[in-house]
Amino acid sequence: MRKFHVALALMYSIAPGLGMAQTATTAIDGRAGVEAFNRAFDTATRHMDNAATLALWQDDGVSLLPSTPPIVGKPALAKFMDDVMASIPGGHMLKFESACFDINVSGDWATEWCTEHQLVQFANGKPPFEGWGKMLLVLHRGSDGKWRLKTEMWNQALPVTTTAARHS
Repeated sequence: MRKFHVALALMYSIAPGLGMAQTATTAIDGRAGVEAFNRAFDTATRHMDNAATLALWQDDGVSLLPSTPPIVGKPALAKFMDDVMASIPGGHMLKFESACFDINVSGDWATEWCTEHQLVQFANGKPPFEGWGKMLLVLHRGSDGKWRLKTEMWNQALPVTTTAARHS
């Protein structure tokens, strides 16, 4: 009986530590998954690939853009992206840079904020578009283990200075 109590006491003293290790491992795995999402988001944006971008969204995702009503759900997101591409026939991305900061993972949810800079060339000789933006992303990990956008909020930003670019 004494061995049982010792084993029980040992189990209770070790279990919290095991739980903390598992939580730390889950957070590290979550962060790695968010970083993989960021690379996929960067690649899809750089190639102006609407299908690849849409695959990174949850079915009920919401995009909150300036001076625009909320864009809710994949069908509305797809229409918005298609409309943008139709408005710039022959346009292509000359340059896209992004950096994400403060990745916070809590279970199957994650948040981060990002900066972006893009230079888009138009086919009809119009001057290129150059823009900077800031984004706040809320991600959700699906049952398949993949992170997808649940909510995005984007706004314009000032050009990033070398000092501001070093924030991490």
